[in-house]
Amino acid sequence: MTSMDMKFVILFLFPVVIGSLGNFSLLYHYIFISFSEQRTMPTYFILRHLTVANLLVILSRGIPETMAALGIEDFLNNFWCKLIFYVLMVGKGVSFSTTCLLSVFQAITISPRSTRWVELKVRALKCIRSFPSIFWVLHMLANIRVPMLVTDKRHNKNITNTIDYQYCSAAISSKEINYIFMALSLSHDIFCLELMMWSSSSMVFILYQHKQQTQYIHRYKSSSVSSPETRAVQSILLLVCAFVSFYVLSSIMNVWFSLFDRSAWWLVKTSALTHVYFPTISSFIFMTHDQCVCKPMWKK
Repeated sequence: MTSMDMKFVILFLFPVVIGSLGNFSLLYHYIFISFSEQRTMPTYFILRHLTVANLLVILSRGIPETMAALGIEDFLNNFWCKLIFYVLMVGKGVSFSTTCLLSVFQAITISPRSTRWVELKVRALKCIRSFPSIFWVLHMLANIRVPMLVTDKRHNKNITNTIDYQYCSAAISSKEINYIFMALSLSHDIFCLELMMWSSSSMVFILYQHKQQTQYIHRYKSSSVSSPETRAVQSILLLVCAFVSFYVLSSIMNVWFSLFDRSAWWLVKTSALTHVYFPTISSFIFMTHDQCVCKPMWKK
């Protein structure tokens, strides 16, 4: 094993272990709350789906990459290659959509008590639980072509028009087909990003207004201790920055794979790292984010 392989073992083993523990802890926490409390917040329901999706992404990409870096060859047959990449793409899509849903719902939750917002809150509470299930179904259908493109290394006869993942291979479709699927994917992603940026900006604005209105309460507090509003703003900004950063990197990788017949080895590894590190980091961001802004601040 070379020193470069050992570095990738460490880079992928970290999210597999730490990311899995973080997301399993969150999942256990929200499941425990749902059984222990008679009425749970809809945010916890969304986060359960999000943690499951994040776990699927981490395990389906992190474990094979770690085994490949360890020098293990031909450990996946054709069936498992198709299944793992299908689970990866579905989990990635659901994670994206659910993160957007969570951000929008929290913006509605912490909105001021006005007639317009109260009516929107009531409607959101009625239909919020159906959205995660819809996301799973939509992304399962949208990625139905993934198993058709992925094969194991032994069944791959075309070495020029494929992406080599060391343990599996993905065929590259014609550019016309790629353009269609890329346009559909980008339209969905851009819409979700716009919603997420709008909701996050709204939360920052609402929290800032609330802080200004209640500033006299914190006047005699120590300046070294940040207020709940400040911690909430910091968590929202951190979450959005992390999400956008990893999304941009992942999009660059996807565009490269879609437009060019050959992919560099370092691009494949970079794409894999972007897949596993955002679900790992987001689990710990959500622990703080949940404590800060899950509950309405104007609830008496």
